[in-house]
Amino acid sequence: MLPIRAQTARRLSMALPEPALPRRRLLGAGAAVVLTPALALAAVAGPGAPATPAQMQGPFYPLALPLDQDNDLTQVRGRTGRAKGVVTDIGGVVVDLRGQPVADVALEIWQVNGFGRYHHPDDDSDLPVDPNFQGFGRTVTARDGTYRFRTIRPLPYPGRAPHIHFALKGRGFGPFYTQMYLAGAPENATDFLLTRVRDPRERDLLIVALEGPTDGTSPMTGRFDIVLGHAMLQRER
Repeated sequence: MLPIRAQTARRLSMALPEPALPRRRLLGAGAAVVLTPALALAAVAGPGAPATPAQMQGPFYPLALPLDQDNDLTQVRGRTGRAKGVVTDIGGVVVDLRGQPVADVALEIWQVNGFGRYHHPDDDSDLPVDPNFQGFGRTVTARDGTYRFRTIRPLPYPGRAPHIHFALKGRGFGPFYTQMYLAGAPENATDFLLTRVRDPRERDLLIVALEGPTDGTSPMTGRFDIVLGHAMLQRER
């Protein structure tokens, strides 16, 4: 019998409808992700540019939020150890379809730990729990739309490519759910959620190339810019 996690992935892949075609503070100076908003806006948004595709929330959003909810998931307040895995800094800019930054957007992320297991009671895998990994983090976009998280490089598990869940909430809209995937991961070709994004421009918005060493000598870095669509932002008005 399949574990609950594998059963869930299979059930969701069978139940998910086909999408209709057409239509990314506590870490400051020490973070390695270089954010240049003006350059990002021209690159990710503009006339005819697609919005970042929505993705499902998934079954492993925390039932009880951890006491430590900052944007550094690699350390837990009150503990001296570091999370297992390759430390990775993810940052980006949240913009609208005109390329304008969207400030004061609350972002949440959650993902598996460095062994491939969620901090969730329904994850019944035999993989270890990492008490030094926060598993969930929060931050808010700055005036220029930028945000930053420090986490670990996500791992694949049966039925899913390596990914990080994102939830965004702003004035008058939300939650908006999406997921970030890793460039070059072989599991991308068979992931039931990613492969349902048929427009290659939209799919590319979800895939991030990580740079830097994998031996832990310094964090890897990746940039995940998030483009909010008109339907989402119209709720603000």
